[in-house]
Amino acid sequence: MDETPRRRDVQDLFSGGRLVTMPRKAARREQLLTHLAETLFEADAEYGEPEVNERLSAVYDDYALLRRDLVEAGKLRRHRDGCTYWRAA
Repeated sequence: MDETPRRRDVQDLFSGGRLVTMPRKAARREQLLTHLAETLFEADAEYGEPEVNERLSAVYDDYALLRRDLVEAGKLRRHRDGCTYWRAA
């Protein structure tokens, strides 16, 4: 019997395309933030704050929390004035 824990898919956190729970464990949250950055934002594209909010609100009501977490985790970068965002490499 294999005792290796399986890596859970981030889709376990979604229902009907909406994020239903925010993981508390750092590794799981990191996995979610990576998934959101890679699926919601194109590489080499810039987004205004309203577009970032719109994309994030499509998956979670507290889009400001997601935006802040993505920036703090280094998944999204932004100009100092906060007007333009882009996915980190």
